[in-house]
Amino acid sequence: MVIVRPGGSVPADGRITQGSAEIDESMVTGESRPVRRGVGDAVVAGTVATDSGIRVEVTAVGADTALAGIQRLVTEAQNSSSRAQRLADKAAGWLFWFALGSAAITAVVWTFVGSPEDAVMRTITVLVIACPHALGLAIPLVVSIATERAARGGVLVKDRLALESMRTVGAVLFDKTGTLTKGQPALSAVVAVDGRSEDDVLALAAAAETDSEHPLARAIVAAARRRNIAVPSSADFTSSPAVGVTTTADGHVVRVGGPRLLAEAGQAELETAVAWHAEGAIVLHVLVDGVVAGALALADEIREESRQTVDALRRLDIEVVMITGDAEPVARSVAAQLGIERVFAGVRPEDKAARVAELQAEGLTVAMVGDGVNDAPALARADVGIAIGAGTDVAIGSAGVILASSDPRSVLSTILLSRASYRKMSQNLWWAAGYNLISVPLAAGVLAPIGFVMPMSVGALLMSLSTVVVALNAQLLRRVDLSPEASVRALDRARL
Repeated sequence: MVIVRPGGSVPADGRITQGSAEIDESMVTGESRPVRRGVGDAVVAGTVATDSGIRVEVTAVGADTALAGIQRLVTEAQNSSSRAQRLADKAAGWLFWFALGSAAITAVVWTFVGSPEDAVMRTITVLVIACPHALGLAIPLVVSIATERAARGGVLVKDRLALESMRTVGAVLFDKTGTLTKGQPALSAVVAVDGRSEDDVLALAAAAETDSEHPLARAIVAAARRRNIAVPSSADFTSSPAVGVTTTADGHVVRVGGPRLLAEAGQAELETAVAWHAEGAIVLHVLVDGVVAGALALADEIREESRQTVDALRRLDIEVVMITGDAEPVARSVAAQLGIERVFAGVRPEDKAARVAELQAEGLTVAMVGDGVNDAPALARADVGIAIGAGTDVAIGSAGVILASSDPRSVLSTILLSRASYRKMSQNLWWAAGYNLISVPLAAGVLAPIGFVMPMSVGALLMSLSTVVVALNAQLLRRVDLSPEASVRALDRARL
């Protein structure tokens, strides 16, 4: 057990046993705003309790902490290979033989047309000015900075090839539950009958559900709290599995439940509830003294960030596809709210990988975003597997990129970083190759007939300068802001 004081860093991974605090998780998730954590919530080593103290039960230390895992992922990514790296290594090898061959030809030619001293000077100048290590640095330096910047932005790159492939992605396949949605029910609509107001119905439902720990109950109570509705006190709470809850509030017997509750009470379902069912919502009826007083619709809450993500991806001409095991009406309802046109609904876990292959057969480079065990085969099958950080170990193990936060906008950050790092790689490769192709002949003395012969000191200076240019160009990647909010703003500026 450890005590974390206000402003102090959490020393190890653990779970809060006492107190609550605004936790700055920016170094892990990339989120700039602190997140409220309370009793029972997990905290990660390196995060900061900004406003108050907490007691934390330690669950992992040292190499077992999440922060140590992030460091391992960054190291693995920096040590892994990619197509661009292999090309750079080949080019550096070709350049070595090009420089060696040029030096040999220079020595032979200058021996015949000049003096032995000139031949030695020109040959050494060629060997000095040739810079194959600039090519060798062109890719690793960019990758090292890119993976480090990604980790600071909450994007953990396990496989460099995955990061490289993100720039060419033509379709992003999102799992619905827990990725585009919060994976938690929220109140979406209320209807009242018999002269009652919606607030009255919600207040009575919240009174009945106050003592329940069911996720639907918590959603109802939270909705009443958000609306600042006065919830009456209740007594005699009872709960019947698959039926509903019963309590006494304001002198009335209040019951909240689903179809079985209606059947037991001999009441008919409201017409509005039928429409809610068609949209895939969970419907609960509120009975007061045995008579239906209203109904509540609850649905998996859509993340506001999901709308921004879908809009931004479409502006990039990337197709957005949703895949879910939910029924067609539920899937279509969520897709319509997000503006997603293509939906795979009712897909079993073992069939998700086949849907990925279906998109790939259309010639698309596919990125799959998911968080559950059932997403693991699809994550492994996709060109780029992206696991939400709150997901399971199996999903994370199958992915090439891991989002430390559950913000889907981090997918945009990954695409922007991939494109920015590719530009830097290309610039460095063109510079390194172009420099050598121009400087080596000059050092060999091709302009000697018109009176220009490069001094050896100038050759040494240019060789150093070529490496410095590559290094400085790679450092410009540090200016890229990979926070989810900044990624959306960057796309908006690009559109303007």
